Amino acid sequence: MKRPIAENKTTEELMVLADELGRGYFRQGLNCTECVLRTFMDIYGVEFPDEIICMATGFGGGMGHTKNTCGAITGAVMALGLLKGRRNPFGPKEEMGERIKHLQQDIYPVFGEMVEEIEAKYGTLICREMSQPFGDFDSKPRMRNCMEIIGYCAQLAVKYAEQQ
Repeated sequence: MKRPIAENKTTEELMVLADELGRGYFRQGLNCTECVLRTFMDIYGVEFPDEIICMATGFGGGMGHTKNTCGAITGAVMALGLLKGRRNPFGPKEEMGERIKHLQQDIYPVFGEMVEEIEAKYGTLICREMSQPFGDFDSKPRMRNCMEIIGYCAQLAVKYAEQQ
């Protein structure tokens, strides 16, 4: 098993590292969703094959470059799911009510709180709206803005992963 970077580090140290790694992956050409997910996998020593990043690819640029829900946010939700997602969504039909209750009362609130914190910072979850002040989507100012958002979303995924 790969030793997680998270071992023996404070939440604050991990958040700084997540910001650095996420931005670094963007500089290497990964899209926003891929950056956040890969960063989280590195920090927590998640041993999925690199092909798992393929699942994140289509969310970049606000889902297929449509500039809808920001891919960095989607990446943060996917990343957090690696540690906080439910482990047994299947089970006997008689237990379905309890599984749904657990999902709604214990799991969704963690994800929702993270997303709400992102929305509070940026005023939106929509890629086009987050990018609009920076003009042309291919401009350097827009790319710097996205890199900042990637770093922030990676930090929050770590912050919420570290909460008990």
